[in-house]
Amino acid sequence: MALEKKEKYPSTFTIDNFSSTATLANNDQIKVPIGHGLQEKGEEPVYDPYEHRNLEHPNSFSGALIHLLKSSLGTGILAIPRAFKSAGLLVGLFGTVIIGILCTHTIHILVRASHKVCARSKIPSLGFANTAEEVFKQGPKPLRSWSRFAKNFVEIALILTYYCGNAVYIVFITVSMTKLFSYYFPETASWDQYFKLMILVPLILCCQVRELKHLVPFSFLANSMMVIAFGITLYYIFSGITEVKVSDRKIFTGFEGIPSFFSTVLFAMEGIGTIMPVENSMVERRFLGCSGVLNSAMTAVICLYTAIGFFGYYRYGEATDATITKNLPSDEIPAQVVQASISIAVFFTFMLQFYVPLEITWNRIKHRIPENRHNVSQILLRTGLVIFVTGIAAAGGEHLGGLIDLVGAIFFSTLGLFVPALIEIIVDWEEGWGKYNWRLIKDVLIMILALFGLVSGSYYAVLEMK
Repeated sequence: MALEKKEKYPSTFTIDNFSSTATLANNDQIKVPIGHGLQEKGEEPVYDPYEHRNLEHPNSFSGALIHLLKSSLGTGILAIPRAFKSAGLLVGLFGTVIIGILCTHTIHILVRASHKVCARSKIPSLGFANTAEEVFKQGPKPLRSWSRFAKNFVEIALILTYYCGNAVYIVFITVSMTKLFSYYFPETASWDQYFKLMILVPLILCCQVRELKHLVPFSFLANSMMVIAFGITLYYIFSGITEVKVSDRKIFTGFEGIPSFFSTVLFAMEGIGTIMPVENSMVERRFLGCSGVLNSAMTAVICLYTAIGFFGYYRYGEATDATITKNLPSDEIPAQVVQASISIAVFFTFMLQFYVPLEITWNRIKHRIPENRHNVSQILLRTGLVIFVTGIAAAGGEHLGGLIDLVGAIFFSTLGLFVPALIEIIVDWEEGWGKYNWRLIKDVLIMILALFGLVSGSYYAVLEMK
């Protein structure tokens, strides 16, 4: 018997099987390292989702980091100085850091919840919507019948988030075009809605591209234009900053500006829709953790957003516009290059952002359409959705700030804060929420904050758009 035990559980550990947490309690109860967990003698091995992901092209640490940075560093960064204007210099400084940490934390709990249900169900990976469904399925019995609703809710919310985000992009484009053309042709200063109609046909044609690989050149062009625009904008921000005094800027504007600040920062910083696809593309446990992909990316994002918001508002003060590029002079060539670059960059970014919700929408309806009509159906669907998104942008008019606040308040407070907190409550229902139920209390507070952002942010956004 002793010989059998020695063969099954070697008394010496090699570098491959050593674990500092391995303990010997007695001869009948021995814990051995299995994968990344511990297993009791005779128990089934602990399921590690990472070890069961068979990916043809898995993402490395650097690849995942670049994807997260790309998804979080979008046109929303140009609206951050306006958020500081709404809250004040000091409140904006600390508020952006706090919101950034909060967003990072809710992403952490979403990924951890996904890992837990994957391990329980022996599934290698799950997306956001499927994670919500699986959490409800494994939760308390009264909630299990709501699993399908949870999946549909998250999926539809993600679709609407992308479509409304694209509507904001259209407003970004027309604002930049108006700024550019009105200098040479003053009569175009009121052509905002006409510009939306002008870009409608090119958008419809470009959004007929169906393969993601064919969008790569457009992505490269968009990134190049954004780098040019961003670099010139930074030059203008810092060129006259020495002439400004701190006393000329408001430290705190009042509580009425907090909802707009909260919604704008959420809109700009949240990338909740891209988190699970990026995490699922990794086969190493390097996404979470102190020096993991998520913390590294969000640290860079928080620092950059805080710096741009602080110095952008510090430079332009109460004149800070909905997008900082509107504060640039109209009669200087570099500033005009910024407007042209922003228009081109956001136009092609629209195509990339449009791809994700379109694929979700198409996958939900294609089984109801005869296969010989798929091509025509795709053309009609893509055309109809571009017109729908342009209609949302037209309804928003020139109120770029209000539209950003509305999207941030409704969708990002719900998907980025409320849903992850609710998922953690349910996934930890049986094993508990820690000492004094601290995780439960924390998640309830996050949900209350999300509801506050949703209600107050939406209210003030609608008032601004009237």
